Amino acid sequence: MKRMLTCGLLVMGLAMPVLAGSSRSDDVSRIQAATDVFKEIVDTPESSIPLDLLQSASCIAIIPGQMHFAFIVGANYGKGIVVCRIGDKPSRTWSPPAFVMISGGSFGFQIGGAATDLILVFRNRNGLKKLLSDKFKIGGEATAAAGPVGRHASASTDLQLHAQILSYSRSRGVFAGISLAGAVFQPDHDGDVAMYGETMDSQTILNGKVVTPPEAAELLAEVKKYAL
Repeated sequence: MKRMLTCGLLVMGLAMPVLAGSSRSDDVSRIQAATDVFKEIVDTPESSIPLDLLQSASCIAIIPGQMHFAFIVGANYGKGIVVCRIGDKPSRTWSPPAFVMISGGSFGFQIGGAATDLILVFRNRNGLKKLLSDKFKIGGEATAAAGPVGRHASASTDLQLHAQILSYSRSRGVFAGISLAGAVFQPDHDGDVAMYGETMDSQTILNGKVVTPPEAAELLAEVKKYAL
C-alpha cells in the first residue's frame, strides 16, 4: 500500500507543473481553448446551457480540458478564464478575461485519467466575491449545483434556483450538469500578470478597468452573442 501511495503521489507530482507559472503565449492559448469550448457547447442546442441562464449570468468561467488523474490518490486540476458582466443596459457588456485555476482531490482505489471541459455560471456577483481576493471552496463559501441542460431548459429545482453557481462538464463528447462541491476555485495571478502587467489583479480586470486584449475579442464576441 505504501508503494502504491508513493507511486501515485509521484505521478501526480509530475503532473502538477501544468499549474505552475504562465506566459503570455500560455494565456493566449487558454483564451482560444476557452473560446472553442464555449462555442462548441452553445452551438449544440440539445446539450447546451439554457439561454435564460446565460442571459442572466453575472459571470461565466470556462476551464478547458480540466485534467483528472487518479492512482489511488485522485486529483483534479485545470486552468481557465472568467469574464463578468459590467455596466447596465443598454450599454452593458462583458469584462476582459481574468485567469483562474480550479483544483480538488479524492481518495480511493482508482486508476485512470481523463480531460474534462468545465463551465461555471455565476448567478450573481456574490458567487464570485471570494475569488476577487482569495481562493474559495465551491459548495462551502458559495452554494453550487449541477446546472440544467438544454437550450430552453430552466433552473427548476429549488437547489438550482438558490445556487450561486451552476456547473457543467463535458467529457468524451457528453455535456451535463456536474457537482463540483469541494473543488477549490482561485485566481491565477501569474496568468493575469503575464497578460496585463505586474500590478494587475482579478478585481480590476473583472470590473472592466483594463483594455481588452485583441486575443480575447473572439471570446467576448461569442459570449455577447448568447448572453447580451
